[in-house]
Amino acid sequence: MLDFTFKAIAITNEIDLNKIALQCGIPKKFTWEEPLILNSNILQTILGGKVDESKSVLVFSFGSLVFINHSNDNEIKTFLDYIQFFEPDIDFKNMYKYSDDYSLQISETENLELTDEYVVVPEYEHFYPELISTVLAKSVALEKTEEQLGDIHDRLETMIDRLEKGKLRIGNKELARTTARILRHDYNTLAYIMILDKPDITWTNSNASEFYDKMIDFFELNDRHIILKSKTEILYNIMDGFSTISHSIRGLFVEWIVVILIVIEIVITVLQIVGWIP
Repeated sequence: MLDFTFKAIAITNEIDLNKIALQCGIPKKFTWEEPLILNSNILQTILGGKVDESKSVLVFSFGSLVFINHSNDNEIKTFLDYIQFFEPDIDFKNMYKYSDDYSLQISETENLELTDEYVVVPEYEHFYPELISTVLAKSVALEKTEEQLGDIHDRLETMIDRLEKGKLRIGNKELARTTARILRHDYNTLAYIMILDKPDITWTNSNASEFYDKMIDFFELNDRHIILKSKTEILYNIMDGFSTISHSIRGLFVEWIVVILIVIEIVITVLQIVGWIP
């Protein structure tokens, strides 16, 4: 039985694949839809030592990495240090916070078997490692985004508590910052991770398409995408409510200022008529 191990981690929201490809001597322009695949020959230069031919690393533009057949944490740490050269803002203190371990097993079996920890297939196909890596990369990226969504919900809950206590004033900067976080979440999830996009191989190979669809369904990526999308719409509706309340309060404040100025002007006019003010 032949096994492949996978370790997927989400480290940031975006990685520029073309910068890494240029440094590695890969003469290709990468788009959002395809990962950068670094084989053992390239990894030898990056890791500074001999690397087994079975090892590779897939780098995804939406901020996920998948290490295939890497059991040495030092190798992973060295590679992450290399990535940080291109993305210096990445913080690796909690690099395994959003991660998943998986394995591909080739065994004499009639049917494909999917579990939370491994998938068993009757015979090896060249597309298995990339498709599994793609699903794992999207899954950990979604996990990261789901937690970010929870942080936004906590912030909105604090704002709602303030409204319930009668503190109706919400600053424009606060509204803008919270709206920007929602927009960033929306972009990272719905646009950049590209949950609904399928790898190119699935359009030309029916077996690859069937396998990918089963992996997507098992990891519930489409369902998680729908849930995140609906939650995002709710956030937008809440922010619209906050914005309406804030603008109404500001409009009422301006109206009272106008009324007060008119009253002051009338009082001054009356005092001038009666001669109290020259």
